[in-house]
Amino acid sequence: MNIQIRKARIDDVPSLYNLVYELAVFEKEPEALTTSLESYEDAFSENLIDAIVAEDQGEIVGMVLYYMTFSTWKGKSLYLEDFYVKEAYRQFGIGQSLFDAYLEEAKARGAQMTKWQVLDWNEVGINFYKKNNAVIETNWWNGKIYF
Repeated sequence: MNIQIRKARIDDVPSLYNLVYELAVFEKEPEALTTSLESYEDAFSENLIDAIVAEDQGEIVGMVLYYMTFSTWKGKSLYLEDFYVKEAYRQFGIGQSLFDAYLEEAKARGAQMTKWQVLDWNEVGINFYKKNNAVIETNWWNGKIYF
């Protein structure tokens, strides 16, 4: 295994899209992924989203997908939208390397904090974030309106 951690390029977007689908399957909601690959390509081209990938011999095996946002309480924030490593590549430290690269990106962009969501049943994920000194809030509920 020869893993390289690097910033994503536009030609990586189809792999990012496929990994997000795998994540949706893992989260037991594959039908919830309703946006298109073209939408991802547009968002990436417009710098609305960015990503860091883990690559093994030309194959993207993991990623963190994120974007800048602003907290009216804390200031600039880097939001981690999706974080996924293919099952066969877990337990080799790839997730930690991706997360570390994401945190470095947040600092390089001048973010005051990072933020993400984790499902309440994802004990492995929750433990990973706690190991990284994350605060896991349980008192805020998500609000959404779909158009």
